[in-house]
Amino acid sequence: MTAVMDDATTTATTDEMMTIVASRELRNGTVCFVGIGLPSTAANLARHMHAPDAVLIYESGTIGAKPTRPPLSIGDGELADTADAVVSVPEIFAYWLQAGRVDVGFLGAAQLDRFGNINTTVVGDYDHPKVRLPGAGGAPEIAASAKQTYIMLRQNPRSFVAELDFRTSVGHYEGGHSRRELGMAGAGPTVVITDIGVLRPEPTTGEFVLTALHPGRTVEEAVAATGWPLRVSSDLTHTEPPTDQELRALRALNAGA
Repeated sequence: MTAVMDDATTTATTDEMMTIVASRELRNGTVCFVGIGLPSTAANLARHMHAPDAVLIYESGTIGAKPTRPPLSIGDGELADTADAVVSVPEIFAYWLQAGRVDVGFLGAAQLDRFGNINTTVVGDYDHPKVRLPGAGGAPEIAASAKQTYIMLRQNPRSFVAELDFRTSVGHYEGGHSRRELGMAGAGPTVVITDIGVLRPEPTTGEFVLTALHPGRTVEEAVAATGWPLRVSSDLTHTEPPTDQELRALRALNAGA
C-alpha cells in the first residue's frame, strides 16, 4: 500500500489518508446512516476525534451505535450491544430515513460515474456478470432520501467509469435538474473521497470535479485513474496531512483497541 508523508514524517497508507479525510467531513451532532467498510471506519473515527455526538445509524436497526472496532457487517453484535436503541428495519427506513431525519448517508461503491451514481450490483452484463457484487442493500434508499450523501472508494479506471454496468443508487442521475425531476428528497452526493483526492459536484451540472489532492498525489494521477475526462477545479487545493493523533486513533480503532 502506497504511503504518504508530511513534513513531520508522519506516514499514512493511502487508505488511512482517505479514511481520515473522509472522517473530517462529518460534523458533530450529525445523524449519519453508515455503510459497512471504509465509510463505517471513517464515521467512527470522526466520533472518536471531533464528533462525539454524531448519531450513527446502521441498516440493521441500531441507533447511536458506538463500536470499538469496525463492524464486520450490519449484523455484527457489537452494533446492537453499543447502540442507544435497536428498532426494526422498517422503522429505520420509514421513520428515520424516508421521514427526513438522516443528515448524511455515508456509502461505498464498486463503480461511480461522473454524476455520482453508484453500482454495487454487478460488473458486466446483469444476466451474465463478470462479478456479482454484494448488491443494493439499503443504499438506493439512503442515496434517495438522506439530506446529503458522502461516497468513499479507491480511484482507478475500473471504479471511476464513463458508464455504469448497473445503476444501483442514484446520485445526480443524468446531471442538471434530472435528480430533482425524479422526485428524490435528498440533495444527493455532495463529496467523493478517494485515495487520490476529493471531488465535489459542479453546482449547475452535478458533474464531479477534482477539488483537492492528498499530499504527494498529482492531477495527472487523478486524470489517469478516471474513466471520463476529469475536470479539475480552478481553485484546486491540497488536503491537510494526517495528524499523529488521527493516525493513532485510526490504528487503535482498526486494532479494536
